[in-house]
Amino acid sequence: MAWECGIDGCGAVFDDVESAVVHQATTHQRCECQVCGTIVPDGYLAIRHVFTEHSRAEYVRTYGASSEAVRKREALLEEIDAVVDMQAIATELKR
Repeated sequence: MAWECGIDGCGAVFDDVESAVVHQATTHQRCECQVCGTIVPDGYLAIRHVFTEHSRAEYVRTYGASSEAVRKREALLEEIDAVVDMQAIATELKR
């Protein structure tokens, strides 16, 4: 399965999800979590942060997100979490 970077229409395609996440973390601007102020890499890691560190209600309230937007991001997290090797990403990002 190919993985495409969806940040700002980037469209870069990768053979594995780990390469896509590393690309997002190293190529694109970091962003500030509007809930807690933490600076996080954009893309998957930003979504993962907000949905694991904060409640759904906080996300909706802070970002003005619709339930459709929440479901879309939760589905994306579920799809990626099912196959991602977070240790490989952490190792690559420490280089």
